[in-house]
Amino acid sequence: MSTLREKMMDVMQLSGLRPGTQDVYLRAVTGLSEYYRRGPAGLGREEVQMYLLHLIRERGLAHSTTNSIASGLRFLYQKVLGRSDVEVWIPRRREAQRLPEVLSYEELEHLFAACRTARDRALLMTTYAAGLRVSEVTVLQVSDIDSQRMQIRVREGKGQKERYTLLTQALLQELRIYWRQARPQTWLFPGASTKVPLTTDAASSVFTATKARAGIDKKGGIHVLRHCFATGLLEQGVPLTTIQVLLGHRSLKSTARYARMRAGLVDEKYSLLERVKCQGKEPAATAVQ
Repeated sequence: MSTLREKMMDVMQLSGLRPGTQDVYLRAVTGLSEYYRRGPAGLGREEVQMYLLHLIRERGLAHSTTNSIASGLRFLYQKVLGRSDVEVWIPRRREAQRLPEVLSYEELEHLFAACRTARDRALLMTTYAAGLRVSEVTVLQVSDIDSQRMQIRVREGKGQKERYTLLTQALLQELRIYWRQARPQTWLFPGASTKVPLTTDAASSVFTATKARAGIDKKGGIHVLRHCFATGLLEQGVPLTTIQVLLGHRSLKSTARYARMRAGLVDEKYSLLERVKCQGKEPAATAVQ
């Protein structure tokens, strides 16, 4: 498995897969191997399909999780092993689309106040104020903060697409306070060593621990800050197309779900019933036949 693992890592790197995707694919292959207690190279189509069925029926994994595992196994057999005889397939299924649970401005205030270090505060504020994914904020470099144009360069966007997002004066002030204390060199948020960036797991742990100290019971990980960014801009009247660009969404459909969260934010002046001249009028009595 070690030789196959190394070969798979080489092919994934040549394919330009993100580190997070590589980890998911490697875990998928490891899970298959451990289930059969055999190397995946010796397995056939039926065994792979039975394993996927086991994940859905017996382990009860979500369809999205199983689909990610199937993608990893498909990559192994098609790209790494070159085996066209092994078809890795699961049926497409519509899943209930749940709206994300966002934090109120008061909860965000409590969250930032509960941060223990300037780094943690800058990390969470940057994630929120710039609408970043955790995989994007952890690999920010000091040079990505453009205080002249008031923009943040996102180098490692999803799909390897670079973009620019907002840098507000309030965030810039927080980043300067953090920089004066920590003096980061290359990586804005370095990890265990200054030569490597903070890991996504470490950033997620910072959010989880800070949220607990702030007494916030709402579900969701650090990605909720990105949802707060999008809904906050929408509340201020920023067009969906602009939010789409800032978030780095490929399709407007991904951004449009935030519009479904605005029902309670429509002002009373938009009441349609107010336009109908029926105030103060009693309904006509029905004649008795």
